[in-house]
Amino acid sequence: MTESDASPDGHPQATDASGRDEPHPTSRLDDVVHQKARLGILAVLAEAERADFSYLKSNLGLTDGNLGRHLEVLAGSGLVHVEKGYAGRRARTWVTITRAGRHALAEEMAAIRELLRRFEGG
Repeated sequence: MTESDASPDGHPQATDASGRDEPHPTSRLDDVVHQKARLGILAVLAEAERADFSYLKSNLGLTDGNLGRHLEVLAGSGLVHVEKGYAGRRARTWVTITRAGRHALAEEMAAIRELLRRFEGG
């Protein structure tokens, strides 16, 4: 991007090698994934493969209701799979990240890395 690359409102505008406008990395952030609690859930699951509700709740500092709602959003988007069952007589809820969830998390991290690169590059 050069100083002459300015939008009609006078703000700098990035262009790619072909001279076309390049969207800002924030346009690649996914609202479903980027929310703090959901990003945390996906990050924990990417590390652990599978986690139970209590583990996620304590590690992320969420309430039952809050975690439950975020899991509904992620499951509804196909990013996690929620499985209810029993460990002995105790009801348990297990959560695993899906292939789509791993992909969405990787895309989110790539956008964040690009933001950091631009920020640190001045």
